[in-house]
Amino acid sequence: MEETKKTTGFNGKQFVIWMAALIIGAVLGLLKVEWLNEFFNFIATVYTRLFKFVAVPTIALAITTTLALLGAKKNTGKIFLRTILYTLLTTFAASIVGAVLYKVIKPGNLPADLIKLGASDVPANLDKVTYYDHILSVVPDNVLGPISSGNVLSILLVSAAIGLALAFMKDSENIQVLLKGILGLQEVLFALIKALVWTLPLGIVAFSAQLSAQLSAGVVAGSVGKYVAVVLGGNLIQFFIILPLFLLARGLNPLKVFRGMLPAVMMALFTKSSTATLPVTIASAENNLKAKKEVSRFILPICCTINMNGCAAFILVTSLFVMQNGGTPLTFTTVLLWILISVISAIGNAGVPMGCYFLSLSLMAGVGAPIGILGIILPIYTIIDMIETGVNVWSDACVCSIVDKELSKEDLA
Repeated sequence: MEETKKTTGFNGKQFVIWMAALIIGAVLGLLKVEWLNEFFNFIATVYTRLFKFVAVPTIALAITTTLALLGAKKNTGKIFLRTILYTLLTTFAASIVGAVLYKVIKPGNLPADLIKLGASDVPANLDKVTYYDHILSVVPDNVLGPISSGNVLSILLVSAAIGLALAFMKDSENIQVLLKGILGLQEVLFALIKALVWTLPLGIVAFSAQLSAQLSAGVVAGSVGKYVAVVLGGNLIQFFIILPLFLLARGLNPLKVFRGMLPAVMMALFTKSSTATLPVTIASAENNLKAKKEVSRFILPICCTINMNGCAAFILVTSLFVMQNGGTPLTFTTVLLWILISVISAIGNAGVPMGCYFLSLSLMAGVGAPIGILGIILPIYTIIDMIETGVNVWSDACVCSIVDKELSKEDLA
């Protein structure tokens, strides 16, 4: 019993170390020492690359092995359907909160000359990418393509197909050997992830210093006040009120879940990528919350790809703001339609930095709205992206915790 207590949760010593790293990094970043900032940028880039490096095989191996072990069992569908159900419920909730807040705060229109000026900051050619192109990019055309490009949705699709094929061929002796090899690779991968998480305080110092240096340099200058208030306010309401209510409704303690998932949430804020954070998310769920591996390694790779609460809110609010400036009346029907579009778009969006920004740009170009506004938003998107990703990963953790509680050991047998 004593051993269980020692290994459960995010202990006080870890919390103090992480907070100290956060504060030290912030202070060092504010010093504005050029060589020090360059060093921290280097360290932050190293950590981001390392986590992205392990993220792709984490998704591929987790989905493949879990489906290979559970795919032929009738309860696999139950796990998947509950994951989709709570993903849809939380994502719709985030979008609706954003819509309500937009109507309450009522951001005004921007001057036409400012919008024209912002058009010059829109990344080249991105406005010409259609949503059909985005969907088509998910379908792989060669074996190595999804891995070399880091296309998360493609990797998910291929891994699921391989996992199901292994599940229905488990009686073959050759398949058993292959499955043992894949499981061995997964054990090696999680050992590497454990080592990375152990060294993460150094990365937090670098990430924190990098962020404070950016803020002090005026990255957030010229923000579009009310619009930013709606986006960030909606995400904070989703984080601190809506998602905890989902947990409470299923008999879970939000504070306990948050404490266990704090490493993943903090990692999400700094990397601005649900995919890069995935290794820490899985490790936190299994080590701190004691989530069943059959659940966490199946649900979390799926959630980091399709469960985008923060993204749904950003797409909706940004679309309404841009269309309003383009002269489109925001009727009740229009808002309802874009709530649906934002949820579908968020589910189809990859968990990578600025993914929501590029997708919103594509959607607005498709309806002929003034995309110059996206150029005005761009300088402050770093902060928005941080909060969005934190909400996305927190939502992933909530969905995993709920489904893990609802499924007994017998369901997974």
